Amino acid sequence: MRKIKELVIERTLLASSLVTIAVTVGIILVLSVEAVQFFSEVSIIDFFTDTQWTPLFTEKHFGILPLLTGTLLTSFIAIAVALPIGLTISIYLSEYAPRSFRKTIKPLLELLASIPTVVYGFFALVVVTPFLQQLIPSLSGFNSLSAGIVMGIMIIPFISSLSEDALHAVPRALREASFGMGATKLQTAFKVIVPAASSGIIVSIILAISRAIGETMIVAIAAGQQPRFTLDPTVPVETITAYIVQVSLGDVQHGSLEYRTIFAAGITLFAFTFILNTISYRIRKKYQEKYE
Repeated sequence: MRKIKELVIERTLLASSLVTIAVTVGIILVLSVEAVQFFSEVSIIDFFTDTQWTPLFTEKHFGILPLLTGTLLTSFIAIAVALPIGLTISIYLSEYAPRSFRKTIKPLLELLASIPTVVYGFFALVVVTPFLQQLIPSLSGFNSLSAGIVMGIMIIPFISSLSEDALHAVPRALREASFGMGATKLQTAFKVIVPAASSGIIVSIILAISRAIGETMIVAIAAGQQPRFTLDPTVPVETITAYIVQVSLGDVQHGSLEYRTIFAAGITLFAFTFILNTISYRIRKKYQEKYE
């Protein structure tokens, strides 16, 4: 009877793994088939070099660079906000905060990740943007700055929680050895604990970047829907995800070249996130081998 139970559990776990793999393969196949049809009509060189993205206009251009710069600009702003705040929170919770405070505040921080992103989007549009316009009068009503700032707030739990777990996992012996050498708590935190947990911290940052790149509703609501090849955070931009939403919910005819642009944009986004996740895995594996 025990062997039967173990066999059932083993088969169930195997089936779950196969379902996950099948879904991933299915997504890749759908994106690839549609993207191949798209690139049979549009030059892949123009796709990656043209600085105009106007597939829904009379004069059509299919350069992905405006969408890429919008995506990377908002993601960079988000990481610039989330990284220092998230790391500061993780170091404080791991090295300075009392245990009772840590158990209370950490779940509260993680609640930020459970708030619907559409709420963040409206918060960026009706609160953050008007506030920033008081500081920057030339700021447009739709812009990448407010969208990036709110995205940064949203991904703080990804960095703070995962980094705090990595810091907390550092053996107590390293802390005691550092204190025994006469180091202060601050020196121990930044010169001993953070380097020892650097693999986990880097992985958390890369995962946060992937989350920011894949964000949809915040940028769709607050950043505008104007594909523009620019690094100016005060003007409207459009990201890859926002464009996919725009076309998917619009009146574009299914099967048309214009409709297939969402698959070309989607596979580009997939490639970016895949590369980031692969880098994250390599870093984690490298540091695990180093400290084993």
